[in-house]
Amino acid sequence: MSPTLSNLALLEGEISVMAALSALNRDVHRIVIASDKPRDDVRELEALAREMRVAIERLPREQVDALAQGKTHGGVVAEVGERRFLSLEDLISPPSSLERGCVVMLDGIEDPFNFGQAVRALYAAGVNGLVVRPRNWMSAAAVVARASAGASELMPTALADDPQTAAALFKQHGLLIAVTARDRRAASIYDTDLTRPMFLVIGGEKRGISREFLAQADLLLKVPYRRKFPHSLGTAASAAVIAFEIMRQGFGRAP
Repeated sequence: MSPTLSNLALLEGEISVMAALSALNRDVHRIVIASDKPRDDVRELEALAREMRVAIERLPREQVDALAQGKTHGGVVAEVGERRFLSLEDLISPPSSLERGCVVMLDGIEDPFNFGQAVRALYAAGVNGLVVRPRNWMSAAAVVARASAGASELMPTALADDPQTAAALFKQHGLLIAVTARDRRAASIYDTDLTRPMFLVIGGEKRGISREFLAQADLLLKVPYRRKFPHSLGTAASAAVIAFEIMRQGFGRAP
């Protein structure tokens, strides 16, 4: 069956399109390249597309601009199908991945650019997988993929209706449940062993984490400040700081 407009999304930019082709997490139906784009600039992309048997079309740049949401596509866009997601169990399989594993849920982020930036940091730091709600910013594929430098296409990702659902399953498999919280009981990430297998929930700037979930968590974590400052870091910044502290402590260190 041919894809319909209703289930097509658009990815913009060579990095995003290459990530989608490499990850195999969605179907890539057609790649459109501006006719004035030098072939040397897209040689690798065209080779991978041919290998994957994806149609490539050259169009005037004005038509590529009309397809895209802006003019930052660099002359490359792709029509793609819906993102395919893993199960929660897939994120912690095989069991050996739990030895120094971390799965993160980004919950309540209100801006697709911030979501993409957060995913970019988590992926770069080597986080095992990502959990998101069924209604999430993955639907804004072009913005998220560009903001994440393609990491949103590559990151192993599963769906959960809410943090409690995911936490219940991961707890059965031995993961600690950790949350970021502006709470007097929260411990500094620099004073906490973050190498233990954990499911970490990072809440959005506005919605945050519910009191009920905070009460059930094994670890409450905070990013300490050097000076007195009453406001929380943005979600993307928090995700980056915590993910790279996890990596620094041992998880995800390059061999």
